[in-house]
Amino acid sequence: MPLPAPQFLFDFGSPNAFLAHEAIPAIEQRIGARFDYLPVLLGGIFKATNNKSPAETLAGVKNKREYHAVETERFIKRYAVEPYVWNPHFPVNTLNLMRAAVAAQLEGVFDQYVEAAFHHMWVEPKKMDDLEIAAAALTSSRLDGKKLLTRAQEPEVKAKLIANTDDAVARGAFGSPTFFVGSDMFFGKEQLRDVEEMYG
Repeated sequence: MPLPAPQFLFDFGSPNAFLAHEAIPAIEQRIGARFDYLPVLLGGIFKATNNKSPAETLAGVKNKREYHAVETERFIKRYAVEPYVWNPHFPVNTLNLMRAAVAAQLEGVFDQYVEAAFHHMWVEPKKMDDLEIAAAALTSSRLDGKKLLTRAQEPEVKAKLIANTDDAVARGAFGSPTFFVGSDMFFGKEQLRDVEEMYG
């Protein structure tokens, strides 16, 4: 029986999710399957699992941050991707951006939106939790930024993001990037190797 499509649970606030997103197209070509992108709210996952961001968990731990940097360098070389530009406004509250991702699904512009939002977070970083800045940034990427951010406030959109997030936690997720192949969960960008091996 063929394997289901791999799922990518992501939040734009995670630089590691951005690096995974950059690596995914080449993996899709090699495995002959497209990743199913699932927007979740990382803050909601952290709250439900009592987890914290790497920026907090690495703080003050001797050698851990340095190793994390080495690991990231290895990933960038292995997958031949561009490193992220650190967002000076980090941590950015991604609630509206993630809701707008759900709105973009409903509007039929999801792939374009994902590219744009990651770009304005980690390639040309901006304060994307400022609604005016976010709307202008998305519009500069040929999207209707205002419309998407307005739709982000619709009850069905809010409910869908909450459901995605709750479901992720119920399935075992505690952060982003998280990948699923059926019921098998893989956490962290480095585990993309394991995801790819499943299709070997």
